[in-house]
Amino acid sequence: MRTNISSGDPFEDVYGHSRAVRVGNSIHVSGTTAQPPHVEGCDSYQQAKDALRIIAETLDEAGTSLASVVRTVTYVTDMADMGLVARAHLEAFADVKPAATIVQVSALDDPQRTVEIEAYAIVEESR
Repeated sequence: MRTNISSGDPFEDVYGHSRAVRVGNSIHVSGTTAQPPHVEGCDSYQQAKDALRIIAETLDEAGTSLASVVRTVTYVTDMADMGLVARAHLEAFADVKPAATIVQVSALDDPQRTVEIEAYAIVEESR
């Protein structure tokens, strides 16, 4: 069974996407960026923390938590910020240690945004 999870952002209908999609025990969370007030004047650590907070809330709505994350993909606009983003990622996933990729991109949807994070989770079935 497929469940689409919406953030309520009008862009979901413009672009044709969902905040997350759960199919069976797999959950795919779309690229997530910090939201105001965690954008303007905020460094990549603060932006990554907010993106991870939104991902955690989305996973909660899908019936799980960050503990179920098996992979993340992080996009940064400046690889010099990798240490800041890594610190936020470690705080969220120190015990989970998902497979992870971080890549530099030329831009995100807003020039003030410096980090975007995708997450993939698998909910283990009860035995």
